[in-house]
Amino acid sequence: MNTAGTIDRPLTHDPKKQAPMKPSTSEPAGSATPDFTPTGATRSRQNRTREMQLIPEALARAHMHERLQYAEQERRAMRLATARRMQRRAERASLRARRALAMAVMQ
Repeated sequence: MNTAGTIDRPLTHDPKKQAPMKPSTSEPAGSATPDFTPTGATRSRQNRTREMQLIPEALARAHMHERLQYAEQERRAMRLATARRMQRRAERASLRARRALAMAVMQ
C-alpha cells in the first residue's frame, strides 16, 4: 500500500526525500519575508538562553540564602528564649537560697 503521508504523519522525516512545497495560489508572490542569516540574533539568543538557564539556579541560590538566614534568626531567638528562661530559674534559685539563709539565721 503506497499512500502519501500527511502533515502530522509524513511518509519520511528526511527533508530531501519529501516533496517540495508548492507556492500557494491564495497568497501573492513575494508576500513572505525574505530569507536572511541572523548571525547577531543567533548569538544574542544563545546568550539569552544561557542567562535564562541560569535564572532558576540564581533563584534557588537566593531562596536557600533566605532560608539559611531565617534558620539562623530562629536559632538566635531560641537561644535568647533559653537564656531568659535560665536567668529566671537562676533568680528563683537565688531567692530560695536567700530565704533559706534568712530562716537559718532567724532560728
